[in-house]
Amino acid sequence: MTISLGEIFLWEMLGTAVLTLMGCGVVANNVLRKTGGHDTGFLMVNFGWGFAVFAGASIAEPTGAHINPAVTLGLAVNGQTAWSDVPVYIVAQLIGGTLGAVLCWAVYKLQFDTHDDPRNTLGIFSTAPTVRNAPWNLVTETIATFVLVFWIILSPQAGPGGTDGVPTFGNSALGYAAVAFLVIGIGNSLGGPTGYAINPARDLGPRIAYAILPIRGKGSADWGYSWVPIVGPILGGVLAGALALALPIAS
Repeated sequence: MTISLGEIFLWEMLGTAVLTLMGCGVVANNVLRKTGGHDTGFLMVNFGWGFAVFAGASIAEPTGAHINPAVTLGLAVNGQTAWSDVPVYIVAQLIGGTLGAVLCWAVYKLQFDTHDDPRNTLGIFSTAPTVRNAPWNLVTETIATFVLVFWIILSPQAGPGGTDGVPTFGNSALGYAAVAFLVIGIGNSLGGPTGYAINPARDLGPRIAYAILPIRGKGSADWGYSWVPIVGPILGGVLAGALALALPIAS
């Protein structure tokens, strides 16, 4: 099925907006004091982001559900996405990421207004390292994103099966729940050091939103670190696409 650039923009923007609305939302529910989910912990955040990926990807299904510039670039390197479409994907994802974060703020506005530590609310929107060391933080984001994009590219598809008539069920049989499980796994296994952005639009869009939103007493958007969750995922996605292209299974 051929899809227009306008359709790519629409579905990727909407899918990424829902991703960041729900993803930032689960962090807000955990961090802000006057919420029903306060202090439910890192594991709950990981599950929330996994379900956010499921929802966003399901909405963006008509475009292949990239909702992530690292995925788009990995698929382009691998020959599965046209390079001419890449700028539209990425612009839509960035706008969607910003929009979703603004909507998250609107949902929790009263809780932001009454939160007793407003200077430390950037983590609701964007990632930060637990130990700041840009080169190693970059390594963490690159490896985590590589796992995500490599899995997406090589994930086996459902097929008609063999001569016995039994269908072959690849990961695609689970729909977008499969990649949601993977994101939860990445968060639990690799997410501790940097908060696992693994998606430039998921980090930069909400960071922009945080910088412009009227959150009383808020702190810095930490632009000095912001390049790490952009460059790391891009490197991971490109490396995954290139390696998958070199493997016989990907040809």
